[in-house]
Amino acid sequence: MNLRKTLRIARWEVSKNAGQLDRRTVAVAAVVLLAVGALTPMVASEGVTLDDGIYRVGVSQDSPYYAPVQNDSTFVAVEPRDEGSDLFFCTETTPRCDPGQVRADATPKGKAALAEFRKSVTRYNDRLLADDPDRAAAFPVSVSVSYVEQTGLRAAGSGESAAGRTTREGEKRLGSGESGGDGSGGGSGPDSSDSGSGGPVQAPSVGGGGGSLFGGNAAGGTPSDIAPPFPFESLVLAFAFVLPMNFVIQAYASTILDERVNERGELLLVSPVSRGDIIAGKTLPYFVGMVAIASVTAVGIAVLTPASDGALAVAATAAKSVSAVVPIALLFLSASFVGGMFARSFKELTFVTVTLSVFLTSYAFVPAIFTNVHPIAAISPLTLVVKALRGAAFSLGEYAFSTGPLFLSSGVLFALGAGVYREEDMFTQRSVPLKFLDALDSQIFGRRSVAKLSALSIPFVFVGELLVVALLFALPGSISMPVLLVAIAGVEEVAKSVHVYAGFAHSRFERTLRSAATLGFLSGLGFFLGEKATAVAQLVGLPNLELGKAAFGTVTGLGIEATPLVLVALFVTPLALHTVTATITAAGATRDRNWYLGTLAVATLVHAVYNLTVVSYLG
Repeated sequence: MNLRKTLRIARWEVSKNAGQLDRRTVAVAAVVLLAVGALTPMVASEGVTLDDGIYRVGVSQDSPYYAPVQNDSTFVAVEPRDEGSDLFFCTETTPRCDPGQVRADATPKGKAALAEFRKSVTRYNDRLLADDPDRAAAFPVSVSVSYVEQTGLRAAGSGESAAGRTTREGEKRLGSGESGGDGSGGGSGPDSSDSGSGGPVQAPSVGGGGGSLFGGNAAGGTPSDIAPPFPFESLVLAFAFVLPMNFVIQAYASTILDERVNERGELLLVSPVSRGDIIAGKTLPYFVGMVAIASVTAVGIAVLTPASDGALAVAATAAKSVSAVVPIALLFLSASFVGGMFARSFKELTFVTVTLSVFLTSYAFVPAIFTNVHPIAAISPLTLVVKALRGAAFSLGEYAFSTGPLFLSSGVLFALGAGVYREEDMFTQRSVPLKFLDALDSQIFGRRSVAKLSALSIPFVFVGELLVVALLFALPGSISMPVLLVAIAGVEEVAKSVHVYAGFAHSRFERTLRSAATLGFLSGLGFFLGEKATAVAQLVGLPNLELGKAAFGTVTGLGIEATPLVLVALFVTPLALHTVTATITAAGATRDRNWYLGTLAVATLVHAVYNLTVVSYLG
């Protein structure tokens, strides 16, 4: 690759696209980015407020419950005679109802309003007691929770509690039951004894610290203050890194397709530069733009977090965050490049890019939801981002596990796209599946290439299996385990066979059973050798999970307690499995597409039965 030529092509790409944007478009884009940067910390610190004014409460101003209603944005106080209320406090003129008694509307919304009102009264009582100068008398039980880094798995640390004197006699709290009771309308009086309905959900510890990234979090409080950890704040901040990427890849994929549709790309093809120089030069401006936006976002957020005290700390936090975002940016760009090379029209390109964006965003966000809650979060690079924002360090092994598959997948995708970056493929109107087969065929130079492509498919298999584990791990084992085994078998069989089918479809190999057996063995061998790279899963303890052991333990032998002979068998037996199933699909690929799909289903079933047998034997 020639650096001078690459930079020149990058400069042409920038000047060409800059001329296509008017000032109004640039101004709108700048306003949107500034709004995202300004509102993201605010939304993250304030939380979700979609339930403002959702319930109507009929309560008079002289009622002791009027203040709790007014202080909770969830409720709207109306006159007691309003018949559209979800909750209604009886007055002296209400027939067959004692004054002060509460009635809930006989609907699911009315029941929900009553449950939420009980929580609101509890929080209101806690705020009143917080003003008591005798803290120990107001809150006899105090709980402090700290999140600490554990070896292997991260979990909530032990809590410390200190008990004080009991509440003074005669002291009463709102909702103690004096003015409430069961109503004829199906409701009951609010009861503040429901201590389990604590305050609002707080952001959890991310890599060793709890509470809000922007400070102001309480170290402890009453038992009702303890909320389950959920990284809402951290995920909103991480979303600020991913959102701009969707706009960039739209422009990137559009410029690739524009050169194909208008045949302007032919000028570069006939120029004295390589395909690598062209692709690198056209990609470089968008990659630099993504990194620049991520850097500005990281610095802006780091400045607002107390964890980054000083310029050096801010720079370190921003650098760690950007290093975790880089592989996501590369994967977005590589997938968009392939989409731009495969699509036949801008309508088809929109469908492809939106599908890729949803899939890649899901891969990044679904595991990160369980940051500091479950080791499954280590799958996503966004987990590293939230740890960096917290000011916590992450090891090189954690970085390699989260980003390695994305780096490798990006390289393979760029290679596939480069395979069809030639005149005979760029300007032809073929469907996306046929273009995909053309891209695979362009990488086949002989029978040995089959083993190479099988090994190169490992990053995609690893990403796919990790996503399946992340989606299914919360389900009951009786449901998730069979689905997982079939899904993993299907992903691996497609990875081992689709390039073989592409070779037969383009007449690269002889359509004989002998050729199928040879290609099946080479494909299975290449996949077997590349599959051992999944041993890195042991670094974060995924084989210690039930689904993790099913997905990776049977492949690597890690995390499995067995005799040396059994471990050797588990190490070698997959080679026989992969070669047999790859041979089955290769035999079907010698005929036509329908035969290939049929043998693919058979190979998937055989593979799933093998996985089920091994998992059942290992317990």
